[in-house]
Amino acid sequence: MPDWTILVPVAFYLVVVFGIGFYASRTAPKDEKTFMEEYFIGSRSFGGFVLAMTFVATYISASSYVGGPGAAYRYGLGWVFLAMIQLPTAVLTLSVLGKKFAIVGRRINAVTLNDFLRRRYESKTVVILGALCVLAFFSAAMSAQFIGGARLFEVLMGVPYRWSLSIFAVTVVAYTTIGGFRAVALTDAIQGVVMLVGVVIALFGIVNLGGGMESIIMRLKETDPGLITPFGPDGFITKPFLLSFWVLVGFAVIGLPQSAVRCMAYRDSKSLHRGIVYSTVSLGFILLVMHFTGAIGQAIIPGLEVGDRVVPTMVLQVMPPVIAGIFIAGPVASIMSTIDSQLILASAAIVKDLYLNYINPDAGKRGLMQLSIAFTALLGVVVFMVSLNPPPLLIWINLFAFGGLEAAFLWPTVLGLYWRRGNATGALASMIVGVGTYVTISQWKIALLGPRVNAVVPTLLLSLIAFVVVSLLTPKPKEEIVDLFFRP
Repeated sequence: MPDWTILVPVAFYLVVVFGIGFYASRTAPKDEKTFMEEYFIGSRSFGGFVLAMTFVATYISASSYVGGPGAAYRYGLGWVFLAMIQLPTAVLTLSVLGKKFAIVGRRINAVTLNDFLRRRYESKTVVILGALCVLAFFSAAMSAQFIGGARLFEVLMGVPYRWSLSIFAVTVVAYTTIGGFRAVALTDAIQGVVMLVGVVIALFGIVNLGGGMESIIMRLKETDPGLITPFGPDGFITKPFLLSFWVLVGFAVIGLPQSAVRCMAYRDSKSLHRGIVYSTVSLGFILLVMHFTGAIGQAIIPGLEVGDRVVPTMVLQVMPPVIAGIFIAGPVASIMSTIDSQLILASAAIVKDLYLNYINPDAGKRGLMQLSIAFTALLGVVVFMVSLNPPPLLIWINLFAFGGLEAAFLWPTVLGLYWRRGNATGALASMIVGVGTYVTISQWKIALLGPRVNAVVPTLLLSLIAFVVVSLLTPKPKEEIVDLFFRP
């Protein structure tokens, strides 16, 4: 039987989330012309704190709260070191994309990354391929989040996995469908605060349960000396693996569509600068504490078969029930905030990038609203079905989705902003080579640059070469396009 003193704080939190979704839907602008901008990027109105929290809450996903600690449980303190490679993510993304992307986005009235690609390259094929990549890889990413949320509810409520998955999926899909991006951003701000409070409570409680750090480290060493080295048991974390992991979750996240959208949604330069500082500090703190918590789990609860359960299992053992419920709301918050953003962007790929641009450009607000809600809900159902049979460690699903999105969008986005000579043919070549190479290497386990080098590294090198070479061999972009995107 579930402990209701644990469930009440989580239930209260979910009720608040639903309330925010309804509030966002009722306060959104009613003007037909602004519906798409409001539903998908919140009318570009968010300040520094909301920008930071929505970035952190979206990036800190099931991988960081469930899958990452699960991997740290298996590979020890070396995985904590590996995870901290993600620290510069917010600085890189908001610095490289932030100001220029916001200016260009307003100039061309873009509300999705594919809007930017459509105007920059004037290619229907680029937009359609981009929309298909968003749908395919976001489906995998959302599946990882659904699995992570269900794992938490499974341990928390003591009910079978599929019931837990159903409860979690209904909650997320419902409030995202109702409220759109404004609901996503407002809940992200609250969720970011909940996450920060939760990780502080967890760290002190778990270290205290383990009898202090010295005792915990000694037990880890007795279990396997590799758990307290930078390279993990059996030297799993090699230098090439470390470098390629940084490319995957550090540098190349600039190309993620969910990151790009946040660079369109802030209010002004002051908001951007504050957002960079707030998000970097918050992101680093949460990553460090959560992965460290998973790593020391081997000393406190040895022998877990499903590493993804380590955090909720320890929390239930070390905290009073009400406090445990408050903490569990943190991982629930992070996972929900990631799914909601991905659902919105996947829905936008269908409604905005394909339907409105190429099928029915004169669609009215009512029709767009109904279509947006319908596709958001439908995508949630599809991902729910995919998540019914989960793997032992969800982090690999999430990292695969990250790599696929980066293979498709990194160079067309970054070079589209900063290289005048880049053209549609080069962008299309980069996307085809990138996605094709990534899927082939991942599917067939081809060690192109070595056995511990992630598939994303050779993929990004080849897709960059394809973009540059093909762009130089084909006609320059039109002068009016260059002026639109590169004038001061």
